[in-house]
Amino acid sequence: MTTTATQDPRETPGAGRPAREHASSSGTAGASGAPGAALAVLPGVLASALAWTDAHRTRFALPDDVLEPHTQVNATLKPLGELAQLGSTIRRTTAPGAPEHELAGDLVAYAWEQLHEGALLLELLRAEPFAAYPYEIYAAFAGYGLRHEGFEALARPLTATRAWAHTEQHANRQLGLVNSERRVGVVTHTDAGGVLSRTWLGGLSEPWMFEGPSGYALTHTVFHLTDWGRMPDRVPGKIDGYLRTWLPAWADGCLESGQWDLTGELLAVAASLPGPAPAELLDAVWPVLADVQHPTGCVPETGVPVQDPAPDPYPFIDCYHSTLVTAFAAALSLRSLRQTDARTDETTPGRERHTP
Repeated sequence: MTTTATQDPRETPGAGRPAREHASSSGTAGASGAPGAALAVLPGVLASALAWTDAHRTRFALPDDVLEPHTQVNATLKPLGELAQLGSTIRRTTAPGAPEHELAGDLVAYAWEQLHEGALLLELLRAEPFAAYPYEIYAAFAGYGLRHEGFEALARPLTATRAWAHTEQHANRQLGLVNSERRVGVVTHTDAGGVLSRTWLGGLSEPWMFEGPSGYALTHTVFHLTDWGRMPDRVPGKIDGYLRTWLPAWADGCLESGQWDLTGELLAVAASLPGPAPAELLDAVWPVLADVQHPTGCVPETGVPVQDPAPDPYPFIDCYHSTLVTAFAAALSLRSLRQTDARTDETTPGRERHTP
């Protein structure tokens, strides 16, 4: 199996323990972890990753020239949109009153403030009516209940154009646009099932053809299909079985090559499947990713985890996404494992159910 690594992290000089040794010290996806190992580390992983994100919230702030043509969307609006998307999912997935629930909601509110409560997205849409990204960012807030009347008034005729329906993009990206339309509450421009069939995952591609780009396409196909893990029942049975069979091998390859960001996304996929949680996979992988997490809460995207005790051991751009993904995957995994435990309590004869 190939990965996205351009350099073997085991050959990186001057870093901490080799990635493979680092992973094998806690077990890998190919070797079962102790039952309950995921639940033992997940609360701490989630709390720590969110605490780091909160401490670095100003790094998500938009620059004054965000509307200028020279501004890089991927370094400004993209991180803020990801903060909103993953934060809103964590908020919906965690229990009301829990510190993580409140903090996630606070981070979403911060992102909405940065966008002037949607007014900035309206300006973007006016400037780039042909672009989908302002709509997709807006949909993350709309799905959470934050709306801007002026944005939707302009978006409505734009999304009814022939150009919108025939924008040329990869199938998983088109599936994301369909999900954005669902969130906003408009008629989708095409059938989600037809789009899914054209994705790498929907075609049940040969599992040994998995590599970095197809891995991220696969994870985002699931995120768009399930509305970021909120609707697991949207995953068709054949795809559910395919993922349950091959996720362990793919996760194992990502651990061996130090692909922590993609590992987190695969864990989020595993926790977005319908039915019982794939507990053996979660128990095997989560302790490894917990060991990779820095004491400050951040998680590097790739490579050997550093042993530097400094407050910011990695550049922000190299760890913000993987840290958000870790928090997102942890929240989904906790939900999935707890729901499985609850179902077991309810169906096991003679077993008393305890509510903490």
